[in-house]
This record gives sequence, C-alpha cells and structure tokens, in this order.
Amino acid sequence: MGSTSTSSSSKISCFQCEETSSSFDHFRNGWRLRSGEFAQLCPRCASIYEEGKFCEAFHSNDDGWRDCESCGKLVHCGCIVSFNAYLLLDFGGVICMECSRINFALARSRCLFLEGQPDITRQTVIEPQYRPRSSEVEVQQISRNFDCVVTPLFEKLLSATDADLKLARLIIPKKCAEAFFPDISEPRGFLLKIQDTEGMDWDFNYRYWINGGSKMYILEGLRDFMISKRWQAGDTEMKPAHKKRFKLKSFA
Repeated sequence: MGSTSTSSSSKISCFQCEETSSSFDHFRNGWRLRSGEFAQLCPRCASIYEEGKFCEAFHSNDDGWRDCESCGKLVHCGCIVSFNAYLLLDFGGVICMECSRINFALARSRCLFLEGQPDITRQTVIEPQYRPRSSEVEVQQISRNFDCVVTPLFEKLLSATDADLKLARLIIPKKCAEAFFPDISEPRGFLLKIQDTEGMDWDFNYRYWINGGSKMYILEGLRDFMISKRWQAGDTEMKPAHKKRFKLKSFA
C-alpha cells in the first residue's frame, strides 16, 4: 500500500485536460503562471498551444474576444494564455503580435527608404498643420494592399475652395510641392498620374501660378475624383510616396 501511495503522489496532471502521468518528460511547458512557473501540458494540449490555437480550441465560448485593429483576427484578451499574443494600442483597441511585427518591419523600411532620399527631401521642414497624422495601422493596411512600402509625407485639411466642384482643383502647400512633387519649370505644367488607395489611376494637371512674387502649386482636373471620393471642406487629403517617388498615391 505504501508503494502504491508513493506512486500515486508522484503523478502530475495536464493543466488543461487533467491527463495524468508519472513521467515529467511526458509534459511540455505552456504559458507562464502567476506563480512564475509554467503550465504543464500534455502533448496534445501543448501542440495546440504552440500552434497559437489554444484559446480557439478551449475558450471559444468565453468572454473577452476582440478584433485586431489591423487584420481583424479575433484575440482573446484578458486571458493569461494569450497575454503575449497582442498589444494594446494608444488610441484604443488591440493589435495582434503578427501585425505588430509587420508594422515594425514597415517602419524600419520607411526609415531606410528616407535615409536614401536626397538631403533636400529628408531635411524639409513641413509646417505643423501639414504634418501627416495617419496611424501606423492605417499606413500598414495601405502598404499591404499595394504590396509596397508607403510613406506619408503630408496632410492637408481641405478648404472650401479645395472642395469646390466648379474649381475642381487642389492647392498644394508650397514647401510640400517643392519637396515631394516632380520639378516643374513651366507655369502651364504637365499631366501627373496619381493612384488612389483602391488602385485607380487618375490624370491631373500639375502646374503653378505666380501670386505675390511666389509660386502657388495646384492640381487641376479633379472633378470626377472629387465626386468619387465625396470631398467636403474639412476632410483631410494625405499624400504618401511610393518607393518610386514620382508615382504618388492619394489617400481619400
């Protein structure tokens, strides 16, 4: 009887399914518990955990599921098992670790891209009202849609004249135009192809006129684009650059 008791007391159980075994080698480490030790899991439960499917398999009917703000994947928040599977975002919501790693890689790529640009581009000081305010998630999503690195360069709050269908043109801030748009030497300008975030190409006329001794840069021929995007005064129009800077992308 004593021997049997000793054998029984030496058995351990799987943290999830409670399968027992007297061999410690039978179990694998799972997540870290509040005690600092690791949950011991049988091979089946450990495999599900290592595949990142533990919550889907065992907690599907529990509360606390939220969508990743980037990819929409469901994440079981507040669960010790998935504690390291997501990050809280500053502006609210959560992002899964996979999307977070993608964001980091894209941010690093953008930095390397900008380092390779001419000094005039990297040293351009944009007025505070024109600095891009797009979130990392927004940029990452657009980059994913086009399978390329997208770098926001500036934003502009649309004025009443910018949103006027009769004028059908957009005034580009002077410093932004001279830093990020192609060089222009003739006032009448030239056609510039711009691609929106849905992949549609638009042909606009890019030109300038002299106002008070200074150049004023504009895009003309925007009527169909403005109708398509339902432009209104107070909207924000952002201009990010593709890896090929001459191929601009237009945010709606």
